[in-house]
Amino acid sequence: MTEVSAGLGTGRASVGAVLDFAWSAGEFTATDAMTSTSLTRSTTIDAIDTLVGAEVLRELPNARIAGSYRSGRPARRFVLSPDLGVVVGIDAGDTHLAVTVADPLDKTLVHHRVAVDQKQSAAARRALIIENLGDALAESGASRDQVLALCVGVAAPVDRDGVSPPHPDGFWERTNPGLAEALRDWAPVVEIKNDAQLAAVAEGAVGAAIGCRDYVALLSSERYGGGVVVDGHVLHGAHGGVGEGVVFDHIVGVGSANGLPYSVQDTAREIVAAEEAPRAGALGRLVDEERIDPRLVLTLAASGDADALLVAERVGAVVARIVGVLGSMYDPARVIVCGAVAESVEPVLAAARRILPEELHLPAPEILASTLGAEVVSVGAVATARRAARERAVPRLAEQRLTAST
Repeated sequence: MTEVSAGLGTGRASVGAVLDFAWSAGEFTATDAMTSTSLTRSTTIDAIDTLVGAEVLRELPNARIAGSYRSGRPARRFVLSPDLGVVVGIDAGDTHLAVTVADPLDKTLVHHRVAVDQKQSAAARRALIIENLGDALAESGASRDQVLALCVGVAAPVDRDGVSPPHPDGFWERTNPGLAEALRDWAPVVEIKNDAQLAAVAEGAVGAAIGCRDYVALLSSERYGGGVVVDGHVLHGAHGGVGEGVVFDHIVGVGSANGLPYSVQDTAREIVAAEEAPRAGALGRLVDEERIDPRLVLTLAASGDADALLVAERVGAVVARIVGVLGSMYDPARVIVCGAVAESVEPVLAAARRILPEELHLPAPEILASTLGAEVVSVGAVATARRAARERAVPRLAEQRLTAST
């Protein structure tokens, strides 16, 4: 029995099968559903009528009314109801907060992104998330009781109950300030997930890992973190810590879990300070800034600037070491570098690809830059909320409506 049919109760497997089919079918007829589900015609029609009665499916005007009827009896046509509700995906990053309200299928209704003070307290962070969630729902026109499923990505390991373990500096408790409990009543299904794991979900759903069963989404923003997929399954661990970046603090040749933007910035400063690049050059002028925008350095490298290429080569050696560790541990076919820096990271990855074979005995994984940019975690959060709506929330909703009508 599938999760969908299980959610609809004993004896309703046929209803669950038709509902599962309807999610990706668009407009369909009873014949379409019967062919896909292998149910008999009468069972299929009974299941469809049950779901129409529960207002989970909507019957469309028949072909004669729609103007496409030619001859014979027009087939009844159905579609998943557009009024089921909404899903919410939240990217609660260390320096930003993004809230997305979407329909359960494929349309984004509202997307908000704001900067976050890294020094804010856990209570202030929790209040900010709830405030922005309420604002985004209000702008979308959806009420709180229309939320089917909600998923939040945080920069911390998260166990299966949505709780992060204690961190020596309290960071994990601040980035995930009791969100499972605080958001518990906002939707029938609430999930708190590690951000890198959601990046992996995004890459598998609409990104560079479509069709790939073994890959790592290497989220490289404030710190490195890996969302690991093996044999088509996102790996989790007892505390949600698979792929946690602290390991890189202990790897010779890496030395820090700080993300790619910091590697580029620090390497650029070191090269200029060691007089390997002139202060009067383009790279030297960037180093004079209080904070170096890594994308400017990498854009310089892409243009062929020799000093910036030296930065890319050295950072590429670090990335090759990181990918080598991931390759030895998980044997992925691909490693996808994710985050805002991905749009300009190609000079670093070109260097990493040249160096990587020396880091591994296994065949080297393909190294790719994500095309999903800074919104990769948001995309994964929405995809996860949509899956939860499909597999859990909507079957429950249908069961409730069916029970109320009997």
